[in-house]
Amino acid sequence: MGTIYSMTGFAAANQELPQGALTLDLRSVNHRYLDITFRMDDAFRPIETAMREAIAKRINRGKVECRLSFTPSAENRKPQAINLDLAGQLLEMGLAIQQLSPQSAPLSVADILRWPGMFKVEDISQTTLHEASLAILQHALTDFEATRAREGDKLRAMILERAAQMREKVAEAAPHLPRLIAAYQEKLTHRLREAAASLDDDRIRQEIALFSQKIDIDEEISRLQAHLQEVSRILDKGDPSGKRLDFMMQELNREANTLGSKSVSTETSQLSMDLKVLIEQMREQIQNIE
Repeated sequence: MGTIYSMTGFAAANQELPQGALTLDLRSVNHRYLDITFRMDDAFRPIETAMREAIAKRINRGKVECRLSFTPSAENRKPQAINLDLAGQLLEMGLAIQQLSPQSAPLSVADILRWPGMFKVEDISQTTLHEASLAILQHALTDFEATRAREGDKLRAMILERAAQMREKVAEAAPHLPRLIAAYQEKLTHRLREAAASLDDDRIRQEIALFSQKIDIDEEISRLQAHLQEVSRILDKGDPSGKRLDFMMQELNREANTLGSKSVSTETSQLSMDLKVLIEQMREQIQNIE
């Protein structure tokens, strides 16, 4: 059985270096395609492309946020580690903004110190920092895949449960459909005879036969069953399947709507409604599948 991945996930990784600690967080939510954003200091920008490629190799779809930071150890946290050039630029820009908009609040010391790139990474080579960062990214991605797979298992179980309920409802209703259609035909025959006493029995039978074709739902029932089998097959196969499953929900919903439009009794109308409720419940969860 293939693996189904949820697009929702979280993972964190840390590594202690002699000069300080690296911390990396990955989190994602559902999205139409793969959208990766980074929150990290300028010291890590040279490896952003490599990090993006590493993430894209393991994740196919979702809005992914990667946070990466380096916290110098106490003995390496020196006053001169502050990026004074950047701090000066921020102060100048803040003054310019206040001249344009006097009511705006000035930048506080805390605002400036929290600015990305404000602390220079001292006493550690860029090569060491970058290699360690890429290494903990791989560790985080492994945990990230595991959490998304666990969530995917839950989504798979829920969807298969709803699909099974749909099969049960169709199986329960199918034996009664010929009886319901026959009863409706008899009622229609009686009304036609009353409304058009001049019509002979052959003409009435022709009209009934034509109408019976319009209300015949055997084809919709067969397609519903085939679509449900395809949903199970897609889930068993695994791989990125969210878009294919979403398409199958559209097909199932189309058949359920047609079933409702051809309804000849409250039983078939209720069947159509019940099926659409279950399809919508599946669709909501499928939005989270990669």
